[in-house]
Amino acid sequence: MTTVTGSSPFRSLAIVGVLFFIIGFFTWINGPLITFVQLAFDLDEVNAFLVLMVFYLSYFFLALPAAALLKRTGMKKGLAASLFVMAVGAAMFGEFSTQRWYPGALSGLFVIGGGLALLQTAVNPYVSILGPIESAAQRIALMGICNKVAGILAPLVLGTLVLHGVGNLAAQVEAADAAGKAVLLDAFAAKIHLPYLVMAGILVVVAIGILFSPLPDVKPSEANAAPVADAAEGERGLSRFPHLWLGVLCLFLYVGVEVLAGDAIGAYGKGFGLSLDQTKFFTSFTLTAMLLGYLAGLVAIPRFVSQERYLAISATLGVLFALGALLTHGYVSVGFVAALGFANAMMWPAIFPLAIKGLGRHTETGSALLIMGIAGGAILPQAFAVLKQHYDFQAVFAALAIPAYLYILYYALAGYRVGIARRAATAVPERGIMADSPP
Repeated sequence: MTTVTGSSPFRSLAIVGVLFFIIGFFTWINGPLITFVQLAFDLDEVNAFLVLMVFYLSYFFLALPAAALLKRTGMKKGLAASLFVMAVGAAMFGEFSTQRWYPGALSGLFVIGGGLALLQTAVNPYVSILGPIESAAQRIALMGICNKVAGILAPLVLGTLVLHGVGNLAAQVEAADAAGKAVLLDAFAAKIHLPYLVMAGILVVVAIGILFSPLPDVKPSEANAAPVADAAEGERGLSRFPHLWLGVLCLFLYVGVEVLAGDAIGAYGKGFGLSLDQTKFFTSFTLTAMLLGYLAGLVAIPRFVSQERYLAISATLGVLFALGALLTHGYVSVGFVAALGFANAMMWPAIFPLAIKGLGRHTETGSALLIMGIAGGAILPQAFAVLKQHYDFQAVFAALAIPAYLYILYYALAGYRVGIARRAATAVPERGIMADSPP
């Protein structure tokens, strides 16, 4: 593993930290957005959860095109382009929400997700290759702190600026006639317009700043080297890396349970009869637990425990907390769901570098496949929204979460090593670049 040259790694991390803050803000604002669209567009819960479906499916459809674009533009221009795309999406969402046209609002979220797919395809492998792959989880944990601080702030900002008094408004809407209902909902929907225009403007400013920043262009394939023996088998492509494919599934399930615990926690709380004015802030509780988890991981990895061992511990905690949520009720059960944030915190920082390790010239494509796995955030929460209409919501939550954590536990114990030992036994390191050695 080689280090990024041409700029101070600390300066590069600081710049990338800003980008992870942006990722966190736009990702974790989706939880309270479910509450917003359900009232503003007069939707049932299943259709309101399309916010998550559309947003996270954009990663699945656009991650590979994003990787292809990055190869043409380079990282710095690609990062700037991603922010411009997100700005367009934010402006679209604000405008169409004000008009109360739900398909248009969803299209804005899809565009935001597309920009984030491009952004994440670039920044995640970049952070992984700023130093030894074995300590990548520690660097990603630093980025995760930026991400989750933004995630804590996003529901608070939207809750204060847009969702203030939403419980009383819902009661007024329910009691109003058709004309009065339309007036109330039009006024409520219009409150989202200015915040999203401001966010679009900030994204444009940051994009311009990235273009003129000292952040170097870097090719991940040159730093995350594969052995020569693997390079000689290039025609077989990514099929030679089963640990990557197992990692894609692992990331799919991880993001699914992460979004269940973060964005679906409001719907989970409403299952106990808790009011909208209470549940609109629940996402911040999960994100606070995640922030604590990142701080714990930052201290522990790799000083006291390896990233793969910490992943196993995290998966075990996920199973235990999910069982706790199933066996309790009310605020205690909601507390166990929020505590899943602590268990989830260090999963992405561990899974991503383990899955891309040794991909060599396939690093960009492998990273894009992993980004496609973010689509798990579309599937598992939507399954929760649909199934809870027919079955006990606590049982549905546990039935989705516990098997996912068990698979993550398998990947942490054995899955990340599948195929690696065989290649290492026959490989000769590339001249000047070791696949697994520190800089």
